[in-house]
Amino acid sequence: MAVSLKNKVVLITGASSGFGKDVAYLFAAEGAKVVLAARRLDRLQRLAAAIQREGGEAFAVPVDVTQRAEIDLMVRTVIEIYEQIDILFNNAGFGRLDWLENLEPVRDIDTQIQVNLNGLIHVTRTVLPFMIRRRTGHIINMSSIAGWIAAPSYTIYAATKYGVRGFTTALRREVAPYGIKVSGIYPGPAYTEFSWDARKNHRPKWLNMFFIPSETVSHRVVQLARYPRNSVIIPWWFAWIAWGEAHFPRVADFLIRTFYTNNQRKSGRK
Repeated sequence: MAVSLKNKVVLITGASSGFGKDVAYLFAAEGAKVVLAARRLDRLQRLAAAIQREGGEAFAVPVDVTQRAEIDLMVRTVIEIYEQIDILFNNAGFGRLDWLENLEPVRDIDTQIQVNLNGLIHVTRTVLPFMIRRRTGHIINMSSIAGWIAAPSYTIYAATKYGVRGFTTALRREVAPYGIKVSGIYPGPAYTEFSWDARKNHRPKWLNMFFIPSETVSHRVVQLARYPRNSVIIPWWFAWIAWGEAHFPRVADFLIRTFYTNNQRKSGRK
């Protein structure tokens, strides 16, 4: 049975662009009250105004998910206004893709872990008591197919997304007695700001065949909120690749090394 999203309070981190921005429009169209959270307040305010012009309810709250004090203030603000958070969409994240020896320790390694994994954990931990108190809620964590398949030049990004997958599974089992649902969403490559950055690094053209529209992922997030499931891999056939990776790791190593790593190393590219 579908869950009605009308009047649900939805907190979206990383809402200033990409999946977060698209999902905000879609939740608002379903009648949800959308809270837009990210660092870029100017973008959030423009997005909130656009949603309001279309008859939706939205407001912007700035947050840097690497700062616990800002997370506390964000959640406290939402609770003061709405007294509840029905859905948390943990979407804040970014990627720095390169060979490990080329990654800058603070900007590319530490910050990526702080935003993609630690930030997601701390936002969830801050929201969770209010869901436990009401014995209802839904936490949707944006991971990646990189949380199932670790590709060359994705070392730190994959580490964070594997971490998100483990956290999501463990948390789901922790909070099930309270009626709280926890879902993970694992999209393959999609056309977003992140993929544009990757394109600058001379991604092989044949990889373009695996890319999916950003809108496809955004619609699946809202669908997941309406029909809760433990996990969703997008597109569906990536689930078979993840299965092959898990059951035939030597074959996966050979194929990736032969068709990707060797060529990219020889050419001096990612």
